[in-house]
Amino acid sequence: MRSLRGRSGRRSRERRGWLRGAPPPRWVRVLPVLLLVAVSLASFVTPHAGDLGFLLGAIPPLAVLSYGPLATALLGVLVVVALLLPVTHLNRPGDTDLLTIVFVALLSVFVSYVRSHRDAQLGTERAIGEAVQRAVLPELPERVGTVACAGFSRAAQGGTLVGGDFYDVRDGPFGVRAVMGDVRGHGLEAVATVVALLGAFREATLDQPDLEAVAARMDRRLTVDSAGVRHAELFATAVLLEFSSDMRSVRVVACGHPPPVLLRAGRAWETTVTPGPPLGIGLVGVDPPKEVTVDLRPGDRLLIASDGLWEARDADGAFYPLPERMAALSWHGAPELPSAVWTDVRRLGYEVRDDATVLVLAPVPTGAAG
Repeated sequence: MRSLRGRSGRRSRERRGWLRGAPPPRWVRVLPVLLLVAVSLASFVTPHAGDLGFLLGAIPPLAVLSYGPLATALLGVLVVVALLLPVTHLNRPGDTDLLTIVFVALLSVFVSYVRSHRDAQLGTERAIGEAVQRAVLPELPERVGTVACAGFSRAAQGGTLVGGDFYDVRDGPFGVRAVMGDVRGHGLEAVATVVALLGAFREATLDQPDLEAVAARMDRRLTVDSAGVRHAELFATAVLLEFSSDMRSVRVVACGHPPPVLLRAGRAWETTVTPGPPLGIGLVGVDPPKEVTVDLRPGDRLLIASDGLWEARDADGAFYPLPERMAALSWHGAPELPSAVWTDVRRLGYEVRDDATVLVLAPVPTGAAG
Protein backbone atom coordinates (compact mmCIF):
# COMPACT_ATOMS: atom_id res chain seq x y z
CA MET A 1 0.00 0.00 0.00
CA ARG A 2 2.86 2.35 0.81
CA SER A 3 4.39 1.87 -2.63
CA LEU A 4 1.05 2.64 -4.27
CA ARG A 5 0.80 5.88 -2.33
CA GLY A 6 4.35 6.73 -3.36
CA ARG A 7 3.54 6.22 -7.03
CA SER A 8 0.39 8.28 -6.68
CA GLY A 9 2.36 11.07 -5.01
CA ARG A 10 4.98 11.05 -7.74
CA ARG A 11 2.30 11.23 -10.44
CA SER A 12 0.71 14.18 -8.65
CA ARG A 13 4.02 16.03 -8.36
CA GLU A 14 4.85 15.35 -12.00
CA ARG A 15 1.52 16.76 -13.14
CA ARG A 16 1.91 19.86 -10.96
CA GLY A 17 5.40 20.47 -12.33
CA TRP A 18 4.16 20.01 -15.88
CA LEU A 19 1.39 22.56 -15.33
CA ARG A 20 3.63 25.15 -13.68
CA GLY A 21 6.49 24.84 -16.10
CA ALA A 22 10.08 23.81 -15.51
CA PRO A 23 12.45 26.13 -13.63
CA PRO A 24 15.60 27.38 -15.38
CA PRO A 25 18.24 24.67 -15.80
CA ARG A 26 20.71 24.48 -12.95
CA TRP A 27 23.58 25.49 -15.18
CA VAL A 28 21.81 28.77 -15.97
CA ARG A 29 21.61 29.57 -12.25
CA VAL A 30 25.23 28.65 -11.65
CA LEU A 31 26.66 30.38 -14.74
CA PRO A 32 26.83 33.99 -13.39
CA VAL A 33 28.61 32.86 -10.21
CA LEU A 34 30.98 30.58 -12.11
CA LEU A 35 31.81 33.37 -14.55
CA LEU A 36 32.59 35.80 -11.72
CA VAL A 37 34.74 33.24 -9.89
CA ALA A 38 36.56 32.14 -13.06
CA VAL A 39 37.48 35.65 -14.18
CA SER A 40 38.54 36.64 -10.67
CA LEU A 41 40.72 33.54 -10.24
CA ALA A 42 42.30 34.07 -13.64
CA SER A 43 43.16 37.65 -12.69
CA PHE A 44 44.88 36.45 -9.50
CA VAL A 45 46.89 33.80 -11.35
CA THR A 46 48.25 36.04 -14.08
CA PRO A 47 48.36 39.81 -14.60
CA HIS A 48 47.68 39.22 -18.27
CA ALA A 49 44.07 38.31 -17.50
CA GLY A 50 43.04 41.94 -17.50
CA ASP A 51 41.59 41.59 -20.96
CA LEU A 52 38.94 39.24 -19.55
CA GLY A 53 37.25 42.03 -17.63
CA PHE A 54 34.70 42.56 -20.38
CA LEU A 55 33.18 39.15 -19.51
CA LEU A 56 32.02 40.50 -16.16
CA GLY A 57 29.57 42.78 -17.97
CA ALA A 58 27.53 39.72 -18.93
CA ILE A 59 26.95 38.63 -15.32
CA PRO A 60 24.03 40.97 -14.35
CA PRO A 61 21.98 40.15 -17.50
CA LEU A 62 22.59 36.43 -16.92
CA ALA A 63 21.46 36.79 -13.31
CA VAL A 64 18.10 38.15 -14.46
CA LEU A 65 17.22 34.73 -15.88
CA SER A 66 17.31 32.99 -12.51
CA TYR A 67 17.62 35.41 -9.59
CA GLY A 68 15.53 38.04 -7.89
CA PRO A 69 16.41 41.73 -7.69
CA LEU A 70 18.45 41.44 -4.46
CA ALA A 71 20.68 38.64 -5.75
CA THR A 72 21.03 40.41 -9.09
CA ALA A 73 22.04 43.62 -7.31
CA LEU A 74 24.59 41.71 -5.19
CA LEU A 75 26.18 40.18 -8.28
CA GLY A 76 26.26 43.61 -9.92
CA VAL A 77 28.09 45.07 -6.89
CA LEU A 78 30.58 42.21 -6.93
CA VAL A 79 31.26 42.85 -10.63
CA VAL A 80 32.01 46.54 -9.97
CA VAL A 81 34.19 45.66 -6.96
CA ALA A 82 36.12 43.10 -9.02
CA LEU A 83 36.78 45.72 -11.68
CA LEU A 84 37.98 48.36 -9.21
CA LEU A 85 40.21 46.23 -6.95
CA PRO A 86 43.87 46.65 -7.92
CA VAL A 87 44.69 43.08 -6.82
CA THR A 88 42.53 41.64 -9.60
CA HIS A 89 44.45 43.44 -12.34
CA LEU A 90 41.09 44.36 -13.84
CA ASN A 91 41.21 47.98 -12.61
CA ARG A 92 41.69 49.47 -16.03
CA PRO A 93 38.19 50.20 -17.32
CA GLY A 94 37.64 53.69 -18.61
CA ASP A 95 35.00 55.91 -17.06
CA THR A 96 32.67 55.23 -19.96
CA ASP A 97 33.13 51.47 -19.69
CA LEU A 98 32.57 51.50 -15.95
CA LEU A 99 29.45 53.64 -16.23
CA THR A 100 28.14 51.32 -18.93
CA ILE A 101 28.57 48.28 -16.67
CA VAL A 102 26.92 50.09 -13.74
CA PHE A 103 24.01 51.07 -15.98
CA VAL A 104 23.64 47.50 -17.23
CA ALA A 105 23.69 46.24 -13.64
CA LEU A 106 20.99 48.72 -12.53
CA LEU A 107 18.88 47.90 -15.58
CA SER A 108 19.25 44.19 -14.80
CA VAL A 109 18.01 44.77 -11.25
CA PHE A 110 14.96 46.58 -12.61
CA VAL A 111 14.22 43.82 -15.14
CA SER A 112 14.64 41.21 -12.41
CA TYR A 113 12.18 43.11 -10.21
CA VAL A 114 9.58 43.21 -13.00
CA ARG A 115 10.13 39.52 -13.82
CA SER A 116 9.79 38.49 -10.18
CA HIS A 117 6.44 40.28 -9.85
CA ARG A 118 5.24 38.78 -13.13
CA ASP A 119 6.28 35.28 -12.02
CA ALA A 120 4.47 35.74 -8.72
CA GLN A 121 1.29 36.74 -10.53
CA LEU A 122 1.59 33.83 -12.96
CA GLY A 123 2.20 31.47 -10.04
CA THR A 124 -1.03 32.63 -8.39
CA GLU A 125 -3.00 32.25 -11.60
CA ARG A 126 -1.56 28.80 -12.24
CA ALA A 127 -2.36 27.72 -8.68
CA ILE A 128 -5.96 28.84 -9.16
CA GLY A 129 -6.12 27.09 -12.52
CA GLU A 130 -4.73 23.91 -11.02
CA ALA A 131 -7.25 23.99 -8.18
CA VAL A 132 -10.11 24.42 -10.64
CA GLN A 133 -8.88 21.64 -12.90
CA ARG A 134 -8.28 19.34 -9.92
CA ALA A 135 -11.90 19.89 -8.96
CA VAL A 136 -12.95 18.94 -12.49
CA LEU A 137 -10.75 15.85 -12.80
CA PRO A 138 -9.51 14.81 -9.33
CA GLU A 139 -6.80 12.24 -8.76
CA LEU A 140 -8.29 8.75 -8.80
CA PRO A 141 -8.20 6.82 -5.52
CA GLU A 142 -6.28 3.57 -5.55
CA ARG A 143 -9.52 1.66 -5.08
CA VAL A 144 -13.21 2.44 -5.42
CA GLY A 145 -15.26 -0.19 -3.65
CA THR A 146 -13.72 -3.48 -4.78
CA VAL A 147 -12.27 -2.09 -8.02
CA ALA A 148 -8.64 -1.02 -8.23
CA CYS A 149 -8.21 2.11 -10.37
CA ALA A 150 -5.39 3.80 -12.24
CA GLY A 151 -5.58 6.64 -14.74
CA PHE A 152 -3.32 8.64 -16.99
CA SER A 153 -4.12 11.76 -19.01
CA ARG A 154 -2.20 14.13 -21.24
CA ALA A 155 -4.02 17.12 -22.68
CA ALA A 156 -3.25 18.06 -26.26
CA GLN A 157 -3.05 21.72 -25.22
CA GLY A 158 0.20 22.15 -23.32
CA GLY A 159 0.12 23.65 -19.83
CA THR A 160 -3.30 22.24 -18.91
CA LEU A 161 -4.31 19.20 -16.90
CA VAL A 162 -7.78 18.84 -18.37
CA GLY A 163 -8.64 18.76 -22.04
CA GLY A 164 -11.54 17.17 -23.84
CA ASP A 165 -11.10 13.75 -22.20
CA PHE A 166 -12.56 12.84 -18.83
CA TYR A 167 -13.06 9.83 -16.61
CA ASP A 168 -14.45 9.01 -13.19
CA VAL A 169 -15.13 5.98 -11.00
CA ARG A 170 -17.88 6.06 -8.37
CA ASP A 171 -19.33 3.63 -5.85
CA GLY A 172 -23.09 4.04 -5.44
CA PRO A 173 -26.24 2.18 -4.48
CA PHE A 174 -26.16 0.25 -7.77
CA GLY A 175 -22.51 -0.77 -7.58
CA VAL A 176 -19.22 0.60 -8.84
CA ARG A 177 -19.66 2.61 -12.02
CA ALA A 178 -17.06 4.16 -14.28
CA VAL A 179 -17.09 6.46 -17.26
CA MET A 180 -14.62 7.65 -19.85
CA GLY A 181 -15.56 10.26 -22.41
CA ASP A 182 -14.18 12.49 -25.11
CA VAL A 183 -15.75 15.88 -25.71
CA ARG A 184 -15.66 17.45 -29.16
CA GLY A 185 -12.57 19.62 -29.31
CA HIS A 186 -9.84 19.82 -26.70
CA GLY A 187 -8.10 22.25 -24.43
CA LEU A 188 -9.73 24.79 -22.15
CA GLU A 189 -12.68 25.29 -24.50
CA ALA A 190 -13.87 21.76 -23.69
CA VAL A 191 -13.56 22.07 -19.91
CA ALA A 192 -17.09 23.50 -19.42
CA THR A 193 -18.59 20.54 -21.26
CA VAL A 194 -16.46 18.13 -19.25
CA VAL A 195 -17.74 19.71 -16.03
CA ALA A 196 -21.35 19.33 -17.17
CA LEU A 197 -20.93 15.68 -18.17
CA LEU A 198 -19.10 14.67 -15.01
CA GLY A 199 -21.74 16.37 -12.91
CA ALA A 200 -24.51 14.53 -14.76
CA PHE A 201 -22.71 11.21 -14.39
CA ARG A 202 -22.08 11.63 -10.67
CA GLU A 203 -25.68 12.58 -10.02
CA ALA A 204 -27.10 9.80 -12.19
CA THR A 205 -24.86 7.22 -10.50
CA LEU A 206 -26.78 7.83 -7.29
CA ASP A 207 -30.34 7.58 -8.56
CA GLN A 208 -30.47 5.84 -11.95
CA PRO A 209 -30.92 2.05 -11.74
CA ASP A 210 -29.23 1.14 -15.05
CA LEU A 211 -26.48 2.40 -17.32
CA GLU A 212 -28.80 3.22 -20.20
CA ALA A 213 -30.57 5.70 -17.93
CA VAL A 214 -27.21 7.18 -16.88
CA ALA A 215 -26.27 7.64 -20.55
CA ALA A 216 -29.65 9.25 -21.21
CA ARG A 217 -29.08 11.70 -18.33
CA MET A 218 -25.71 12.71 -19.72
CA ASP A 219 -27.16 13.04 -23.21
CA ARG A 220 -29.93 15.28 -21.92
CA ARG A 221 -27.36 17.47 -20.18
CA LEU A 222 -25.56 18.14 -23.46
CA THR A 223 -28.80 18.59 -25.37
CA VAL A 224 -30.01 21.20 -22.88
CA ASP A 225 -26.65 23.01 -22.85
CA SER A 226 -26.59 23.31 -26.64
CA ALA A 227 -30.25 24.32 -26.99
CA GLY A 228 -30.60 27.81 -28.41
CA VAL A 229 -26.88 28.05 -29.19
CA ARG A 230 -26.39 28.53 -32.91
CA HIS A 231 -23.98 26.06 -34.49
CA ALA A 232 -23.22 24.60 -31.04
CA GLU A 233 -22.32 21.14 -32.40
CA LEU A 234 -21.95 20.00 -28.81
CA PHE A 235 -21.46 16.25 -28.50
CA ALA A 236 -19.21 13.71 -26.81
CA THR A 237 -18.37 10.05 -27.02
CA ALA A 238 -18.44 7.99 -23.84
CA VAL A 239 -18.30 4.47 -22.51
CA LEU A 240 -19.94 3.57 -19.20
CA LEU A 241 -19.32 0.50 -17.04
CA GLU A 242 -21.06 -1.03 -14.05
CA PHE A 243 -19.55 -3.92 -12.09
CA SER A 244 -21.71 -6.62 -10.56
CA SER A 245 -21.64 -7.03 -6.79
CA ASP A 246 -19.62 -10.26 -7.04
CA MET A 247 -17.18 -8.72 -9.58
CA ARG A 248 -17.77 -11.59 -12.01
CA SER A 249 -19.27 -9.44 -14.75
CA VAL A 250 -19.38 -5.89 -15.98
CA ARG A 251 -22.13 -4.14 -17.90
CA VAL A 252 -20.99 -1.82 -20.67
CA VAL A 253 -22.77 0.93 -22.61
CA ALA A 254 -20.84 2.51 -25.48
CA CYS A 255 -21.90 5.85 -26.93
CA GLY A 256 -19.69 6.32 -29.96
CA HIS A 257 -16.57 5.53 -27.94
CA PRO A 258 -14.07 2.69 -28.53
CA PRO A 259 -14.90 -0.34 -26.36
CA PRO A 260 -12.82 -1.43 -23.36
CA VAL A 261 -9.89 -3.77 -23.92
CA LEU A 262 -9.98 -6.90 -21.74
CA LEU A 263 -6.64 -8.17 -20.44
CA ARG A 264 -6.67 -11.80 -19.35
CA ALA A 265 -3.76 -14.17 -18.74
CA GLY A 266 -1.33 -12.29 -21.00
CA ARG A 267 -3.85 -11.81 -23.81
CA ALA A 268 -5.81 -8.71 -24.77
CA TRP A 269 -8.79 -8.06 -27.03
CA GLU A 270 -11.58 -5.57 -27.56
CA THR A 271 -14.80 -6.42 -25.78
CA THR A 272 -17.84 -6.89 -27.99
CA VAL A 273 -20.34 -4.13 -27.35
CA THR A 274 -23.34 -2.69 -29.16
CA PRO A 275 -22.23 0.73 -30.41
CA GLY A 276 -24.61 3.60 -29.82
CA PRO A 277 -24.64 7.21 -31.04
CA PRO A 278 -22.56 9.86 -29.25
CA LEU A 279 -23.99 11.88 -26.40
CA GLY A 280 -25.61 15.18 -27.22
CA ILE A 281 -27.65 14.21 -30.27
CA GLY A 282 -30.73 13.01 -28.41
CA LEU A 283 -30.53 9.39 -27.27
CA VAL A 284 -34.03 9.21 -25.87
CA GLY A 285 -36.31 7.74 -28.53
CA VAL A 286 -33.57 7.78 -31.17
CA ASP A 287 -32.08 4.31 -31.04
CA PRO A 288 -30.40 4.59 -27.60
CA PRO A 289 -27.32 2.47 -26.85
CA LYS A 290 -27.79 -1.08 -25.59
CA GLU A 291 -26.26 -2.48 -22.45
CA VAL A 292 -23.96 -5.49 -22.90
CA THR A 293 -22.71 -7.81 -20.16
CA VAL A 294 -19.10 -9.03 -20.24
CA ASP A 295 -18.06 -11.97 -18.04
CA LEU A 296 -15.00 -11.49 -15.85
CA ARG A 297 -12.52 -13.88 -14.28
CA PRO A 298 -10.17 -13.37 -11.35
CA GLY A 299 -7.17 -11.33 -12.45
CA ASP A 300 -8.94 -9.69 -15.39
CA ARG A 301 -8.30 -6.03 -16.08
CA LEU A 302 -10.17 -3.59 -18.27
CA LEU A 303 -8.36 -0.84 -20.12
CA ILE A 304 -10.23 2.07 -21.68
CA ALA A 305 -8.39 4.52 -23.92
CA SER A 306 -9.46 7.70 -25.63
CA ASP A 307 -9.31 8.38 -29.37
CA GLY A 308 -5.97 10.13 -28.93
CA LEU A 309 -4.30 6.74 -28.39
CA TRP A 310 -6.44 4.65 -30.73
CA GLU A 311 -5.73 7.12 -33.54
CA ALA A 312 -2.02 7.67 -32.85
CA ARG A 313 -0.08 7.12 -36.09
CA ASP A 314 3.48 6.22 -36.93
CA ALA A 315 5.60 7.62 -39.76
CA ASP A 316 3.89 5.28 -42.24
CA GLY A 317 0.39 6.37 -41.18
CA ALA A 318 -0.40 3.10 -39.37
CA PHE A 319 -2.53 3.27 -36.22
CA TYR A 320 -1.18 2.27 -32.84
CA PRO A 321 -2.21 -1.40 -32.35
CA LEU A 322 -3.63 -0.94 -28.87
CA PRO A 323 -4.91 -4.49 -28.12
CA GLU A 324 -1.71 -6.11 -29.43
CA ARG A 325 0.48 -3.75 -27.43
CA MET A 326 -1.63 -4.31 -24.31
CA ALA A 327 -0.85 -8.02 -24.52
CA ALA A 328 2.85 -7.16 -24.62
CA LEU A 329 2.49 -4.78 -21.68
CA SER A 330 0.16 -6.95 -19.60
CA TRP A 331 2.98 -7.90 -17.21
CA HIS A 332 2.74 -4.41 -15.74
CA GLY A 333 0.57 -4.10 -12.66
CA ALA A 334 -2.63 -2.10 -12.84
CA PRO A 335 -1.11 1.04 -11.17
CA GLU A 336 1.76 1.18 -13.69
CA LEU A 337 -0.11 0.13 -16.83
CA PRO A 338 -1.58 3.54 -17.86
CA SER A 339 1.77 5.31 -17.85
CA ALA A 340 3.39 2.25 -19.48
CA VAL A 341 0.98 2.63 -22.41
CA TRP A 342 1.99 6.27 -22.91
CA THR A 343 5.67 5.39 -22.66
CA ASP A 344 5.19 2.62 -25.24
CA VAL A 345 3.44 4.97 -27.67
CA ARG A 346 6.23 7.52 -27.46
CA ARG A 347 8.99 4.93 -27.58
CA LEU A 348 7.63 3.39 -30.78
CA GLY A 349 7.42 6.81 -32.44
CA TYR A 350 3.64 7.18 -32.76
CA GLU A 351 2.36 10.74 -33.04
CA VAL A 352 -0.49 11.68 -30.71
CA ARG A 353 -2.46 14.67 -31.98
CA ASP A 354 -5.38 14.61 -29.54
CA ASP A 355 -5.88 14.35 -25.81
CA ALA A 356 -4.56 10.98 -24.64
CA THR A 357 -6.22 9.25 -21.69
CA VAL A 358 -6.04 5.73 -20.26
CA LEU A 359 -8.15 4.25 -17.47
CA VAL A 360 -7.39 0.79 -16.02
CA LEU A 361 -9.94 -0.97 -13.83
CA ALA A 362 -9.00 -4.16 -11.98
CA PRO A 363 -12.01 -5.76 -10.24
CA VAL A 364 -11.22 -7.71 -7.09
CA PRO A 365 -13.54 -10.71 -6.46
CA THR A 366 -15.51 -10.24 -3.28
CA GLY A 367 -13.88 -13.28 -1.70
CA ALA A 368 -10.43 -11.72 -2.22
CA ALA A 369 -11.28 -8.15 -1.22
CA GLY A 370 -9.55 -6.61 1.76
